[in-house]
This record gives sequence, structure tokens and C-alpha cells, in this order.
Amino acid sequence: MKYISGEDVSQQSVKEFLDAKADQYNQPSFIEHDPISIPHRFTRRQDIEIMGFWAAVLAWGQRPVILKKANELIDLMDAAPYDFVRNHQESDLKRFLAFKHRTFNATDALYFLHFFHNYYQQHDSLEDAFAGDTVEQALINFHDRFCCDPFFPERTRKHIATPARNSSCKRLLMFLRWMVRQDNRGVDFGLWTRLQPHKLIMPIDVHVNRVARRLGLLNRPQTDWKAALELTETLRQFDSADPVRYDFALFGLGVDGEM
Repeated sequence: MKYISGEDVSQQSVKEFLDAKADQYNQPSFIEHDPISIPHRFTRRQDIEIMGFWAAVLAWGQRPVILKKANELIDLMDAAPYDFVRNHQESDLKRFLAFKHRTFNATDALYFLHFFHNYYQQHDSLEDAFAGDTVEQALINFHDRFCCDPFFPERTRKHIATPARNSSCKRLLMFLRWMVRQDNRGVDFGLWTRLQPHKLIMPIDVHVNRVARRLGLLNRPQTDWKAALELTETLRQFDSADPVRYDFALFGLGVDGEM
């Protein structure tokens, strides 16, 4: 089915269409050109967390550029992110002074390294930083923890969204999808267990936003946190246990130009 409109088909038809598209795109072939390919370069849990988080934060703009900049970060960390953030010397940080991706610059990169260094001295997994019974509380708690350091540069706050400011939190929700979803399809990692897949919230990028509206899945005019909740609640009617699996369908339809 090349095109389907939410105005002239039943909800069941939309569900069947999205089920098929989710299966089509939720495959290892999806990884190659997507930012999730960055953490897939690693097998160590902490490396996956660090580069998954960093790749998600950098994930705006053209995907080839996102991958290039994320791979540049890996090279700057000697292809061993966890070892680097724990054991780097002050002199090693000079190499990051020229790093830039859109509005993310060296000041931001250096603070990320500072945060990771301090955090992994006390914790084995980044999962601990996303504490909360709900995704909303987990994101708020992470934002508050990340930004509370005395050395936190205020300019870096714009890179760490929070539902408390009604942000759609697209990039962090995508990161949580990578870490939490468990379906053995070879795309998402399913490393974290405290949050369950049924609690995840849909990340809304430009592709998901456009396709969801064309299918009648999202009506809220603004693309914000409330819109992410609305879209997720709609998709829970299709799959209450794993609503965010439809991220593959909506994003894939959009990026491939099918809708």
C-alpha cells in the first residue's frame, strides 16, 4: 500500500498498515543509515550508553552529518568511550576544542565529558540517572541531575530537554527507546529493565509528525510534550504493550517519502 489517509480508512486499516510497516523497517538494515548505528559499534554496556546518549543528543539535521560527527567523537575518545571518560587526562581534552555540530560546541562537549567522568566513578550504568516510575519523571530527574553540577554551563541546557518545559524531548525519548525496547529484532538494545516498553513515549521528529498527522493519529497543533503523550496514547490502542514500535513505521514512511 503506497498511501493511506486517516480520513478515508478505518482505525483497523491504519493499524494493519502500520503493523506491516513496523515489521518492514524494524530490521538490521535500518541501522546502517540511522544514528543508532553509532552505539551498535560497541558491545560493552557503558560504551553503548555513552555513545547512544551522545548520538541521540546530536541527532538533528541530516543523518549523514549526524553519523559523521558522532564518529568524530568516537575517534576523539580513542574508540573507547567508557575508558576515555573514566581515565582521560586534562591534556586529552584539548582535542575537543574544535568539535562542533550545529549549536553543540566544545563547551558542551567538555561538560558532557565532565558529567560522564564523575557519573561513572559512582555508577555502573547510566540507567541509574533516569530514575522514575514514568518516562516523564525519569526525564525530569535526569535533566535536574545533569544540570545541577557547579561547573554546568548554562548554554548546555538547551541540549537536554525536559517535560517540565513542555518540550517534546524527541532525542531523549529516542535514546530511551534504544535502551529499553526488547524485541530481539537486532535494532534496539533492550539493556535497561527499570522502565518497561509499555511506558515509553513516542519521539516525534519531523517525519513522525508529518505522517502521524496525515494518518489522523495526532491532532494537537503544537509539537510538544503533550503531543508526544497524545500520539503515544493513540498508538497504545494498536499495541498496549509496545506502542513505540510504531516509531519505525512512522519514521520509515516519512524518511522514504511514502507519505
